[in-house]
Amino acid sequence: MFTPLERLVAFRYLRSRRADGFISVIAWFSFVGITLGVATLIIVMSVMNGFRTELVNRILGLNGHLGVSSLHGTYISDYESLTATIAENPSVLAASPQIESQVLILSDYATFGGIVRGIIWSDLAVRTPLWESLKEDVIIRFKENDVVLIGKTMARKLNLSEGDSLTLLAPKGKTTAFGTLPSRQSFIIGGIFDVGMHEYDSNFVFMPLSSAQNFFSMEKKVNGIELYIKSPDNAPVVKNDLSKNLSENLLIFDWIDRNKNFLNALQVERNVMFLILTLIILVAALNIVSSMIMLVRSKNADIAVLRTMGLGRVSLLKIFLLTGMSIGIIGTLFGSFLGLLFCWNIDTIKTAIEKFTGSELFSAEIYFLSKLPAVVDPREVGVIMLMALILSLLASVYPAWRASSIAPAEVLRYE
Repeated sequence: MFTPLERLVAFRYLRSRRADGFISVIAWFSFVGITLGVATLIIVMSVMNGFRTELVNRILGLNGHLGVSSLHGTYISDYESLTATIAENPSVLAASPQIESQVLILSDYATFGGIVRGIIWSDLAVRTPLWESLKEDVIIRFKENDVVLIGKTMARKLNLSEGDSLTLLAPKGKTTAFGTLPSRQSFIIGGIFDVGMHEYDSNFVFMPLSSAQNFFSMEKKVNGIELYIKSPDNAPVVKNDLSKNLSENLLIFDWIDRNKNFLNALQVERNVMFLILTLIILVAALNIVSSMIMLVRSKNADIAVLRTMGLGRVSLLKIFLLTGMSIGIIGTLFGSFLGLLFCWNIDTIKTAIEKFTGSELFSAEIYFLSKLPAVVDPREVGVIMLMALILSLLASVYPAWRASSIAPAEVLRYE
């Protein structure tokens, strides 16, 4: 595509001389701008991919891919037969009946609101983040009545540990002659889990389903069934398939419906950040335009001599295209390497910065996750690199065209 002469002249123009040192400075700024722009774009997109992946994985790990509840907000009484019927679907891995309700959590040190989930002991295994965070003896202990599991953050707030007791107060309790009184009961902390998501570690309490039914006065009833399927991406298809055989009094929804606002917010934020950070690369490309135009103006005599020696317009066009694109190509490669290196060591870098500045950069209470995630998407990196190269090419077209349009006679007349 480029002859040896064209490459020789193009790379010669990239090297600085005293006469055009200022032009070289602008070219260096263009190189640094493209490098930082590409690196920043890769880092930010990877972190946002990591946020989405981690949050979705943890949300799905504890909430299921599909949910079944009563259409009118009442309870599901025939949940055992319904669960067995749903589990016959080949796409369903597990159907887990549960009770979920808000409670007031009390200890000698603190009082705050939380959420209780009553589940069957065997269904702990399908909640992968919860199962992996529990020791074997804790899982066995969960079979006992009046035993609960609480999150690490909640245990710290309540100043409690395994074997201690806490009190739960439910807003709806048993009906007496004096009216409905709140249910109040003490439970033993059978274990402390750490799923790595602050929202769950600080607010959720898990207890056996039988204990929850007794505590909330819901004998042989549940208020929902969580379904786990083979492929979460096929949740809408499985939902439509299951809804054909469900009673009209039941409502089925998937994880996309349940988290629609959250997922839409993440996507909008991701798109906006991509557009904003692309401006960095665009500004660097504009610097290429200015540096190349100045280079062409300073090389008018050289261009005229080359033309008189027989170099064609197309060759001149290719020379200055290669000169401008070289800045973009080298900057893109350096930026990609820098961005990927940062992503692969992002948690180590975060820890080092926090120790150096003495401040917390990534609060779990704000961002819901205990670690800073980064997931590099090769296709996305390829798109970023291609975009930077195209912008560099477009930025070099006009200066290269100007160089090829120079008339040798007009320039050499005054030499």
